[in-house]
Amino acid sequence: MLEYTHVQVSNWETGKRVPRIETVAAILATLRVRAEERDRILDLARNVHEPNWLTVGLNGIPQQLAGAVECERAASAIAEWAPMLVPGLLQTLDYNRAIKTASGLSEADTELRVMLSASRREVITRRTNPVSFNAFIGEAALFEPIGPREVMLDQLDQLVEFAGRSNVAVRIVPLRAGWHPGLLGPFVLYEFDDISSVVHFEHYSSGAFVPAEHDVNEYRSAVQQIENLAMDQEGSAEFVIRAKAKWER
Repeated sequence: MLEYTHVQVSNWETGKRVPRIETVAAILATLRVRAEERDRILDLARNVHEPNWLTVGLNGIPQQLAGAVECERAASAIAEWAPMLVPGLLQTLDYNRAIKTASGLSEADTELRVMLSASRREVITRRTNPVSFNAFIGEAALFEPIGPREVMLDQLDQLVEFAGRSNVAVRIVPLRAGWHPGLLGPFVLYEFDDISSVVHFEHYSSGAFVPAEHDVNEYRSAVQQIENLAMDQEGSAEFVIRAKAKWER
């Protein structure tokens, strides 16, 4: 029988402390974890103190957000499902600022996050090897009032502008399309040239990365199902223009 205190386990779960590899091995043996999964976890435990670009922190930026930034920089392709908001890489500064302000962040933290957002966009606008970005956006995101009307008008203009880039596909998913995996929540799928793909979820005050191959494949399937329901690129651009016309009334 293993004897660990609740405090020890809590510290391991939150990352405040790192268990010794012998401890990890003992826990895995007690739980009778499959050999393949045991070896994978032990490998992580052996290398836990090495730099990991998925958990790197940036000054003043939450760890999960910093990890997402590094994923964007390293990815060769990104697919994002955003049912209620315009994806971060396509947001205008004012749209992003309106979100951060409404979230209750201080003015200093808001401006820091807004500037970070602006710099993140470079991965799809750079001249050399820009990331291939497939943005699947829920129809509701075009009509949810984020900030004043002028903010929404500028944001929709920018969506159309980005849709004209060869490396960016803006696809609108209509309401009343029936059930699909995207109804369970937003996610981002990062594909890389030399390392395994990863999925990221961003929640209100936290986020999570899912690197397991089986799970990543499930999200690839989800992307395909969402794509099958989405308007084509031309139809999506026309829909955004019509949405803007409604905001202008």
